[in-house]
Amino acid sequence: MLVSTRLTDSSATVPLVKLMPPAASVAQSTNHYILAVDDMPDNLLLLKMMLESAGYRIELAESGDAALAQIQQALPDLIILDVMMPGISGYEVTQKIRSDPRLPYIPILLISAHEQSSVVKGLDAGADDFIRKPVELDELQARVRSLLRLKQSIDQRENFISCLTHDLRTPLIACDRMLDLLRQGAFGEVVPPVKEALAGISSSNQNLLQMLNNLLEVYCYELGEKKLSFISVDLHELISEVVTELKPLALDKNLELTFDWQTDVREMRCDRMELRRMFTNLIGNAIKFTDTGTVKVSGDDDDGVVVINIQDTGVGIAEADQAQIFERFRRAKHNRSGNGLGLHLCQQVIQAHQGELTVQSQPNQGSTFILRLPLSS
Repeated sequence: MLVSTRLTDSSATVPLVKLMPPAASVAQSTNHYILAVDDMPDNLLLLKMMLESAGYRIELAESGDAALAQIQQALPDLIILDVMMPGISGYEVTQKIRSDPRLPYIPILLISAHEQSSVVKGLDAGADDFIRKPVELDELQARVRSLLRLKQSIDQRENFISCLTHDLRTPLIACDRMLDLLRQGAFGEVVPPVKEALAGISSSNQNLLQMLNNLLEVYCYELGEKKLSFISVDLHELISEVVTELKPLALDKNLELTFDWQTDVREMRCDRMELRRMFTNLIGNAIKFTDTGTVKVSGDDDDGVVVINIQDTGVGIAEADQAQIFERFRRAKHNRSGNGLGLHLCQQVIQAHQGELTVQSQPNQGSTFILRLPLSS
């Protein structure tokens, strides 16, 4: 016989769950932490009762803002989120979670009693699943198990890539050192053709090592494991250092590389190593994709924000590609494109500093990458 536990939504009386005759029990791990979010306290208590009986650890939040604050304190393995809530809706909470680069992947299950609630809107916001009230107890628990398996699979993949990247770096570094010894004649005289071949091998090895380093950094950011060290940094000095380091690359291509600092603002709190990595990547790209003309780096300030432009006269980027070049593994459609990690990593770095990175470009007319860094970051 169907037993209906009637708990209300904020605007309608709708049963939250239909209690069906008990099915065969499924053993659950007690290690999984689930955050349940609903503006109706009775609904939260029933969710807590149902899921704790299956062995999960449940925490409760009565609003979207409370849920977002709770996530910052402890990362849940799964979020069960009511769609219609006062203040910010479940859709908005989902979007905020998905747009925060500091958060790792957390499965989100949306629940609604309203027929007009949009499954499409929920999934487009970033939710992983969507069910309507009343739900059967067995179905709810099955969906929870499914989403937790999804998270476990993704976490295992991410850990595998991270471990693989670490393991590949060791032999590549050893190979690089051996190539240096060979080129220096440590094992005997090296004739010019062999020296040229070794230089090519060394260059390929360096490119692969750089790709692995970028991949490792990207996954550190995306797993939420990247630790930044914010200190007071002279931004003018930092960029000048990068420009000086890269100037020989520009001279080899007969390019003019200039740096113009147009503001008295110099000091800001940031992670020096991460910003150096970002500037090296962006200025290096400008040189790489420019055959004739100039690469200009300039700095200015605008209402509490440092604005840095990196402008080149290179091949440019098609408008259709501009919205995608900061995505992981997305490459521009020309033969000098890299592996699609460098610009994505730059975007991760700038977002971690609460800044913004955009591009303005036209094919064959060059590109300008614009960085906006708040002085209060």
